[in-house]
Amino acid sequence: MSGPIYEPRGAAKEYGDYALNIYTGCPHECWYCFAPGVLHKVREEFHRHVEPRSILIPLERQLAKEDFRGKTVHLCFTCDPYPMWKDTTPTREVIKLLKAAGAHVQILTKGDGHRDFDLLDGEDWYGITLTGGEEYEEPMAASFMWRYEGLGAAHKKGIKTWISFEPVLNAEKVLNLLRTTRHNADRVKIGKLNYHPSDIDWARFGRQAEALCQELGLDYTIKESLRREMEREA
Repeated sequence: MSGPIYEPRGAAKEYGDYALNIYTGCPHECWYCFAPGVLHKVREEFHRHVEPRSILIPLERQLAKEDFRGKTVHLCFTCDPYPMWKDTTPTREVIKLLKAAGAHVQILTKGDGHRDFDLLDGEDWYGITLTGGEEYEEPMAASFMWRYEGLGAAHKKGIKTWISFEPVLNAEKVLNLLRTTRHNADRVKIGKLNYHPSDIDWARFGRQAEALCQELGLDYTIKESLRREMEREA
């Protein structure tokens, strides 16, 4: 595979078979972000220098050579497809190219993707991240309510919707969010905080979250790192 679309490895593989990163960084300043380390960037540089990558022409070429019809491409892993206070026209152009090639998109954002709902259909996924933490921990991202309103709008349009509860920063709040957001989420994925210390009892939380998802009839995925904690303490 040669081009902007790539096959994720490791834990990222749990989110999808294919992915594409549109920007060089992310302005949301989430303290727990893993991307600067993965990209070997100074955190301040990653948050301050956010530009669209030069991928549109290479993407066109890749889509002409490789068949992605019916495949789902995740947007994005090392950036947000809707960085707040930035021009997100590059994201719109990427989606247009993917859809024209017969691919589906899976969006995950802490921003606002309303403007592109006209490009999406019932085979695409629009997702938001909710951690249960405080908004000051994601100071430049969209507010939690703004994100959730976007999810509801996508749901009403027939776009498939999902919530990534990863990383979980407050276990009790996430359990409550599972209850209150379930009507607008077709799927949820739940994962622990990695690479940072936490006083959360992950085994207990994981079991509670899974039991609640089953009780509510939610389509859910427990990420592997959280599942290992649950099995270790069983």
